[in-house]
Amino acid sequence: MTLITFDESKNIFHLSNTSISYLIGIEKESYLSHLYFGKAIKTYHDGRKYPVMDRSFSPNPEGTPLKTRDFSLDVISQEFPCYGHGDFRNPAVQIKQTNGSSITEFVYDSYEIISGKPILDGLPATYVEGDEEAETLVITLIDKLLNLKLKLSYTIYAQRNVIARNALLENNGTAPVVIEKLASLSVDLPEQDLELISLPGRHVKEREIERQTIQRGTRIIDSKRGTSSHQSNPFIAIVEPKTDEFTGTAIGLTLVYSGNHEMLVERDQFSQTRVMAGINPFGFEWELESDASFQSPEALLVYSDQGLNGMSQTFHDLLQNRLARGQYRQAERPILINNWEATYFDFDTDKIKKIVDSAADLGIELFVLDDGWFGKRDDDTSGLGDWFENTEKLKGGLKGIADYVHQKNMTFGLWFEPEMVNADSDLFRQHPDYALQIPGRSMSTSRDQYVLDFSRKEVRETITAQMRAILDTIDIDYIKWDMNRNLTEVYSATASAAHQGEVFHRYVLGLYEMLEELTTDYDHILWEGCSGGGGRFDAGFLHYMPQSWTSDNTDAVERLDIQYGTSLVYPISSMGAHVSAVPNHQTYRETGLEIRGDVAMSGVFGYELNLQDMTQEEKAVVLEQVAFYKTHRKLLQYGKFHRLLSPFESDQTAWLFVNGDQSQAIGFYFRKYAESAGPLRTLKFTGLAPEKTYQVNGDAIYGGDELMSVGLHIYPFLVGDYQSRKFVINEVKSN
Repeated sequence: MTLITFDESKNIFHLSNTSISYLIGIEKESYLSHLYFGKAIKTYHDGRKYPVMDRSFSPNPEGTPLKTRDFSLDVISQEFPCYGHGDFRNPAVQIKQTNGSSITEFVYDSYEIISGKPILDGLPATYVEGDEEAETLVITLIDKLLNLKLKLSYTIYAQRNVIARNALLENNGTAPVVIEKLASLSVDLPEQDLELISLPGRHVKEREIERQTIQRGTRIIDSKRGTSSHQSNPFIAIVEPKTDEFTGTAIGLTLVYSGNHEMLVERDQFSQTRVMAGINPFGFEWELESDASFQSPEALLVYSDQGLNGMSQTFHDLLQNRLARGQYRQAERPILINNWEATYFDFDTDKIKKIVDSAADLGIELFVLDDGWFGKRDDDTSGLGDWFENTEKLKGGLKGIADYVHQKNMTFGLWFEPEMVNADSDLFRQHPDYALQIPGRSMSTSRDQYVLDFSRKEVRETITAQMRAILDTIDIDYIKWDMNRNLTEVYSATASAAHQGEVFHRYVLGLYEMLEELTTDYDHILWEGCSGGGGRFDAGFLHYMPQSWTSDNTDAVERLDIQYGTSLVYPISSMGAHVSAVPNHQTYRETGLEIRGDVAMSGVFGYELNLQDMTQEEKAVVLEQVAFYKTHRKLLQYGKFHRLLSPFESDQTAWLFVNGDQSQAIGFYFRKYAESAGPLRTLKFTGLAPEKTYQVNGDAIYGGDELMSVGLHIYPFLVGDYQSRKFVINEVKSN
């Protein structure tokens, strides 16, 4: 199947599969224009050709006829705009030269069409499993004065509604230049009423859905914290005002990157909308020597004409099957018990073994030993950086616990926070310069810890060696990789003054190098990311670790918002979700075990509480939850996920999981607050086969069309606050 064509007579590139088309033009044989991104078209007949007209105060580049003044970069929709030759909107690239200028002029030079999808050196990215799965267009632009080449890559999959983009800058000149900005993606959309959806948040309240009208001016969604952050996830969607979960068009954009990002949306004087994504230019400068190159992270652009659910399902399938890697990419994930909220730092071997005993009796499959097992670590003020066993606390050491867990037919997991160091640690006393710090200035602490300078290879190698000593001697099946603060005093002791603007990005590159090494060499381990919960929940990390801890907030009611917002882009198989004790340790709210279980089952399921404190009745409920999840685990982790009712619009939430052949589905309905004489609420399903017949909860029979169009009453079955209900929907086979 040919996915990319070039019409030489019209100078137009057409990327198209059966679902989407992406059109790029070459204006005046020099400038790349964006023509169209949307539903697939068979052919293009110049309907978006730039109109010949004069726009006052819009400058004309050299070569434009003096009398007509009919071409301006200030007006046309562009693919990768520069600044300084008449386009006064935000540029995608800025490069400082030896003469002090930051103005460039990249014009069209050549193109290449490649079967498959090239890898990105040193960066996470989506991939293919056979060259026939995708094609890649590489358009080369050149700045002739500086002899710089800018290679724009566009990959289109044959069966996915996605365009993967990145930019590579090559310095073929004789003098170094400084990259001040290099976006991964820029696209200009024509005049139309649009809205912006983003996922802002904060610690223990990540990825709230915010929707706003795009008005004239610039809106920036960004992080300057060194990570993708709790506060500003690297994802946006551009939608029509009428777009909802089920209908309307949506363009989703996420960056495959775990550091400082910038998602920029600008509506110009003519109501055109420029959308841009890449490394945050704030605090970024990269010196590019002669014969060197710089690679931007990958950006993923998704189109849906089936509402937000359609957009999300494309992201879920792509990130789950062509970004995540390894044996756990599609494997059923184990039900775990984590000791953190049960013990915090106050544990010993006997206490841990009792938790393991209780967990084994309830059918839980994985025990995770959290913070406090290493160094001199009895609270959070010491020990980080000293990754050796605390044998005074753990009699028999980690091996004794790991062996005991395995004897119980469970697997064993361990917590690490490799990127951090405490002042009260052997590592910091020996190498204080290993921490990020500015000479002569004070050092900020957060959770009484500093950030190690992972831009430095010797620092990474020191931590890697410590981790390997544990991983090579202890039978470990799972690792939770945590990061409990943001970056401050970002300065590297070994970098020159000219290279300090590179430290943020070199930190991320160093982290990726370390993750690649460890997850490859220990590929039998299930790796889970964490950063104070969801502070680094991004597509970049998903490339190395197939799941992440969604939030430190384990309150079931709060988790409705968090998991709903997260699902806008990230697959359910990536979202760690646990049942915790009540009163909840973050909100002090009391909720029933049923709703806590139903919310946690809507992710990668586990428990984070002291099982010994539970009554026999509660343990019986846990037994039922564990058995239910094991029975339906594949559907809940890998089924097609549909959002039905949003917690951001009412106190109701609902979602649905449907298997591949639509023979089985599981729906969850949640209501926060009881009502006196409340309405008879109805829940309508989606994603079922209308012609099939289904049985709901082993009882009544309904047609698929009935369940989707008529729906079911739910109100009479719920009593009190914080209630939930499951709907197990199975096809009834005809004789």
